[in-house]
Amino acid sequence: MTATRRGTSVEVRHGTGVSFGTFGELLQGALPGSGEDFLVTLPIARWSTARITLFPGSSELRVSPEHKRKSAFVARSALDRFGAAGFGGTLEITSDLPEGKGMASSSADLVATVRAVGDALGRVVGPRETELLLRGVEPTDGLMHPGIVAFHHRRVALCRALGAPPPLTVIGVDEGGQVDTVDFNTTRPPITAAERREYGVLLDDVGSALARGDLAAVGRVATRSAELNQRRCHKRLLDPLIAISRDADALGVAVAHSGTMVGVLVSRTDPDHDAKVDDIRAACRELGAPISVDHTTGTVPATPHNTFAKKVATTAA
Repeated sequence: MTATRRGTSVEVRHGTGVSFGTFGELLQGALPGSGEDFLVTLPIARWSTARITLFPGSSELRVSPEHKRKSAFVARSALDRFGAAGFGGTLEITSDLPEGKGMASSSADLVATVRAVGDALGRVVGPRETELLLRGVEPTDGLMHPGIVAFHHRRVALCRALGAPPPLTVIGVDEGGQVDTVDFNTTRPPITAAERREYGVLLDDVGSALARGDLAAVGRVATRSAELNQRRCHKRLLDPLIAISRDADALGVAVAHSGTMVGVLVSRTDPDHDAKVDDIRAACRELGAPISVDHTTGTVPATPHNTFAKKVATTAA
């Protein structure tokens, strides 16, 4: 696109990028041996969208909202890496993901931003190159990869791909407040050797459960991970929600391990899905906390807002 700026014809480039968010994690911990921290993503149909407008001859890149400074930093890093250091412009971030709740809002902003810069410059930015651009910015979820992945969030590198998200509904409860992911990863209590061994077993278990479509086993792993995380980021509503899940014959619970969300998992293929969701929501209302209902990516009808987002979420670069 060509526009006129101060009487001079200049090339203006526009790009859009989208990333899904997560409902916390199915599993988060550290492995034996090297002891690397990892998480297993739980992608949901909430989205962060970045829209960038670029024009040459400017060193300024303005971002809206103004506090999304990490997104502006990543956009500038991407422009430099892709040979477009002479471009400036504007970056706008919009998101369905609340901040500080453990739903990967910051990671989604960054991934969407990298994709927007690539779109403006006419190139597809793959997951590994996105990892490189995000590495060193902050601990990051594996949202640049399609589907569910085990991800080394501290060093921003793939651990293993685990397949497409199963069809799940998550009835979530927000305990309130916010958790700063960077602070959490800096100050959290250490993970013991015994816990590392158990996390290694749980990672193998959830990988095999996803591969064979055993959602009950996925729910058991997620619940156990939530229980193990209590020493690091306590959830006061975890026990009541485990009881609600058990009473409703749901799959189990998932938590934002470094956030404020706790959710009950229900299979969308369960013949009693709607009744179970209604019963769980009614029970959750008695806890006096805000309630949300989310679905894993690829399991909700397409809308004008999320059609492009779903294409991004299910296409491996």
